[in-house]
Amino acid sequence: MTRPPFDAFTDRDVELVSAQLGRPARDVIGIAARCVCGAPTVVATRPRLSNGTPFPTLYYLTHPAATVAVSHLEAEGRMPLYAAELEADPAVGEAYRAAHEQYLADRDGILAVDEIAGYSAGGMPTRVKCLHALVGHSLAAGPGVNPIGDRALAECGWSPEVCACAPDQRGS
Repeated sequence: MTRPPFDAFTDRDVELVSAQLGRPARDVIGIAARCVCGAPTVVATRPRLSNGTPFPTLYYLTHPAATVAVSHLEAEGRMPLYAAELEADPAVGEAYRAAHEQYLADRDGILAVDEIAGYSAGGMPTRVKCLHALVGHSLAAGPGVNPIGDRALAECGWSPEVCACAPDQRGS
């Protein structure tokens, strides 16, 4: 198994993620995506936390402006629309299943955890459950991997190419 690529992280990155989350960041193993200013946007989290808890969400969206924008999509009821698209368009459904498989391979490349084997994030491979997880995956994996995450990212009104960080939360 190979480890998925993410940026190394610094103590400052962990401080920023903790501030973004409003709580101490747990078991960070890398920064999977960054804002244009360099601030963490998606953190990679160890598949088994240091306290022994299985943690299926490898890619965790932390950027406050991104999480707010994605929350607006969820509040607008986009998840059922995206789920209907999975059923209506076999190509989208197949791409979503492939995204699920890639997510599992990324996580298992770090550590295989029996309790979460076969479970990825965001409802993949057949449901749309959490747009935050899907957008986090899209940002980490890059465009073209997760069709629902890509669509939500395109429709949320936030972009990692335009800094929306608070001045004290910008990367270096």
